[in-house]
Parts: sequence; structure tokens; C-alpha cells
Amino acid sequence: MQSPRATFLGSAASPDQFPKNGPPEVAFLGRSNVGKSSLLNRLAGVKGLARVSSEPGRTRLVNFFRVGEDLCLSDLPGYGYARVPEAMRRGWERLVESYLEGREALALCVFLVDARHDPSSGDETLSGYLEHRRLPYLLVATKADKLGRGELSQRLGQLREGIGRAAIEVAAVSSKTGAGVDGLWRAIRAAVKSHRERRHVAR
Repeated sequence: MQSPRATFLGSAASPDQFPKNGPPEVAFLGRSNVGKSSLLNRLAGVKGLARVSSEPGRTRLVNFFRVGEDLCLSDLPGYGYARVPEAMRRGWERLVESYLEGREALALCVFLVDARHDPSSGDETLSGYLEHRRLPYLLVATKADKLGRGELSQRLGQLREGIGRAAIEVAAVSSKTGAGVDGLWRAIRAAVKSHRERRHVAR
């Protein structure tokens, strides 16, 4: 599935810097080094659009990417990196919460976990938060190419029964091979369409 190429819109360090009056947004969340930037680059079809780093905790702002005329992707700061100072970590958490709470343009959250590992305490917390706030989300296991078919199937089953219990869908992707990316795009497009219809009815 081909998608319009994406362009970098800008970064926000505080809520007043979030884009205003834009298209529906799809937020990407997950722990540090889960592969958010790699997946965004694969989805956008633009190598290097989102900065990829081997050092966890590099994304410290909310970064926005425009895809065509009808969609925006937002890359939120990761969590769970122990070497980040506590004050900075609290600041990131406030930034993420301020984005997720009451963001009218937010159509969908894409919650990423590493397929190779059991969910972390941070993953459990985020799952509970999304469920409590009734935010629509997809649970996506990244780095699926690192597991065999049987292992991956077992992991997805565990996720569906655990932190993905309230998810619209639980799926697996590989930014390296592209496996699962077309299916993720279809789920994103469906959620954006539903969001537009709800906003139209509300008016």
C-alpha cells in the first residue's frame, strides 16, 4: 500500500507549540528504543525522516509529521530509560499527558512494544492509562523479524489477553522487512476515517 510521502512539520516542547487546526493525528507511543522512529520512517517511506538513535531516550519532544493532506503522525517521547534525570522524566510525562488529554485532533494511538520481551511496568501503566481515558489504540509488536512464526504467534496471544485487552487490534510489524506495515496503514486509515465521521456528526 502506497502512502503519500511525509514531511517534518516541527517539534513541540510544550502544549502551546502543538499544531492548531490541523488534520487528524495518530500518536506513536512506547518505551525508549522500542523502534518508534524506525517504524515512522518505514511508514512514511522517507529514510531518515524521524531520527533513529542507538541511544535510548533521544526523543525528548513531540515531533509532528504531515502525511499528504489528511493525516499527521506524532512521535511522543519514550519512557523507561533509567539514566534520564528524574526531573526531566517528569517533564516528559507531563508533556505526553498534556498531548493525550483532550487533544481534539487525536484519532488514534499506536502503542508499540518489543515483540522479544514481556511488557514492562511502563507498558502496563500506559495500557491502563489508555484504557482509563478510553483512547482508541492499536497495540503493535515491533521487531517481529527477530522471532520465529510460532514464538510471534504466542507473543501476540499473550498481548491480546494482557495489555492489549482494550486495543482495537493487536498486530506485529518489522521495520526492517516491512512485514505488517500495509496492515498497519489500513488500520490507521480506518481509525482516521471513523474519527472524521464522529467529528462531522458532533457538529
